[in-house]
Amino acid sequence: MSDGKQVINENAVYSRQEAAAALGVSLSTLKRLIDEGYLRASRPAGVRRIFIQGSSIFEMLDRTEVERLA
Repeated sequence: MSDGKQVINENAVYSRQEAAAALGVSLSTLKRLIDEGYLRASRPAGVRRIFIQGSSIFEMLDRTEVERLA
């Protein structure tokens, strides 16, 4: 039985929508992660789309910490 989450492949390239779905966050949260430097993304000159490598998603997850709630 699948839990509905997308498996992230470190060698794959994802759109903003795919990356947001894989992380379980909204597009606005994903944009904030990119804007604040947590998540690396690329946009080639003259191209409107943003590309996010799976390895970048894993790097962000490795660099961030989970806050423990009281």
